[in-house]
Amino acid sequence: MYDFIIIGGGPAGISAAVYAVSRGLRVLVLEQEKIGGVSGKVSIVSHYTAIVEGETGETFAARMKKQALDAGVQISYETVVEVQLTGKTKIVKTNSDVYESHAVLLANGTTPRTLGIPGEDTLTGKGYALNAAKSAQAYAGKHVYVVGGADGAIKEALYLSRFAKKVFIIHFEDKLGAIPEFTNKLAQLGNVELLLHSRLTEIGGKGQVEWLQLTDEKTGVTTKIEDEGCGIFVYAGATPNTQLYPELHLENGYIPVNEKMETMYQGVYAAGDICVKQVRQAATAVADGAVAAINAAQWIAKS
Repeated sequence: MYDFIIIGGGPAGISAAVYAVSRGLRVLVLEQEKIGGVSGKVSIVSHYTAIVEGETGETFAARMKKQALDAGVQISYETVVEVQLTGKTKIVKTNSDVYESHAVLLANGTTPRTLGIPGEDTLTGKGYALNAAKSAQAYAGKHVYVVGGADGAIKEALYLSRFAKKVFIIHFEDKLGAIPEFTNKLAQLGNVELLLHSRLTEIGGKGQVEWLQLTDEKTGVTTKIEDEGCGIFVYAGATPNTQLYPELHLENGYIPVNEKMETMYQGVYAAGDICVKQVRQAATAVADGAVAAINAAQWIAKS
């Protein structure tokens, strides 16, 4: 029997785990992949207070993991398949075990949104839907296409521009939606081209992306681009991983919480990108985790 089970090992979950252990709770973090969450997969971590110079998602995640383990947090790599939240004792079933706890934190974040276009299913990982941090060097001297115009997309486009011969940014609006820091840097580069008011509507190729089709948002005209050996990196938003929680009331798929990060059930907390919130950043996720853990510890002590 644990005091506090945390589902998800991203910034919110690890922050909560460290705070919970410091308050004497027996804590278990369940993570199905790697510690770090979305932050652990980015090329560069930015805008985080006192960040180490040159911090990558990989190094950021490694330091989070070390901090948690050094604090005495137990981490288990399992896939959660069912959660029972309504009873006094919370039950979490994974692909290999069943766990019980007094309280639980839902911090399993989001999953990158797919485009739902022809060719996506067969070519994912074969020149399409790539990770910039892992794949950038493989496209040195080649063309890459970045789908998206928000901060995450443009930050990765900047990173890819260090390696690629040319970076094409595909965005459905008339201008990018990224912060000035990123757009100003982008404007200084000579190997970046904006393909605005355009959508990626189809990809094709035999075992690898060989061509892509764009559709103009204003005219409806389609253009087929032959570009064998290119790479396509998609940053089209994300969907919350709340399918495990049918007992909860959701708002547009996200979990509503109060100022204590409590959900509609006692002893059930949520933190990070999975919550209804205005700003989804590593910094706000860490804050969510701290608030959730502190309040969970107080609630458990009174129960």
